[in-house]
Amino acid sequence: MYKQIAQNKRRTIFIMMVFVAIIIAIAAAVAYFLNDWWVLLWVSIASIIYAVIQYFAAGSVATMMAGAKEIEKKDNPRLYNTVENLSITTGLPMPKVYLIEDLAPNAFATGRDPEHAVVAATTGLLDIMNDKELTAVMAHEMSHVKNYDIRVSMIVFGLVCVVGLISDIAMRMMFYGNRKRDNEGSPVAYLLIVFAAIFAPICAAIAQMAVSREREYLADASAVNITRYPEGMIDALKKLQSHSQPMKNQNSAQASMYINDPLRKGFFNNLFGTHPPLEKRIERLENGKWNF
Repeated sequence: MYKQIAQNKRRTIFIMMVFVAIIIAIAAAVAYFLNDWWVLLWVSIASIIYAVIQYFAAGSVATMMAGAKEIEKKDNPRLYNTVENLSITTGLPMPKVYLIEDLAPNAFATGRDPEHAVVAATTGLLDIMNDKELTAVMAHEMSHVKNYDIRVSMIVFGLVCVVGLISDIAMRMMFYGNRKRDNEGSPVAYLLIVFAAIFAPICAAIAQMAVSREREYLADASAVNITRYPEGMIDALKKLQSHSQPMKNQNSAQASMYINDPLRKGFFNNLFGTHPPLEKRIERLENGKWNF
């Protein structure tokens, strides 16, 4: 567990460096296209500043994009008490608790560290889970907090958003922007900017997928260790499997945060899925439940 935490802390720095490099590469393509290398300088500076700012702000942005509302104990005693009890059991600081008005059963955790963590659940999740299953799901989310998975997911979320934004701007500049005369009609310039604008989001999706799949297996197992009740996590995953549906507020940059994939099923979603199949997660727990 401590090894996983240390790896996640190192991975955070690595991912930030990779995404800043992607952003600078897009900026270099645009600068070449416009024959204006000041673009590269300013975008490079802005990307570094953004990486620092979003480290502190991405958690708030994620809850806002999900349509999550912070609650107190009086607003939903069942969810709040479940999280509070798990906080005491794990020895973690009490995270902020959010509720999402959505029929799709799901939950996520975010934040830069356990002292600034957020856990959220949908109304659909509360409707279908019994108390033991709800405890298992929230233990899964608290495991992400404890393992510092939340920091990695938050960094990926913020940087995927900005890569998508810059890629979109780059494409618009290619088709609508004013071009310098000596790059007019240059096939190399067109090729560079199209490659950067298309390839960068694919890199972002692959990075998102890479940091998510194994951590889901670990969080499932960690939840069982916390609750000492394998059937709770197994039954919760089975219910997520049978009641799975896309969420209202969908965002591919946020998908890796959730316990279950919140996006509509499709070819590209399956190709770049951020979660291992639920049946495989259930199978791992079934095969290992006597070892917990």
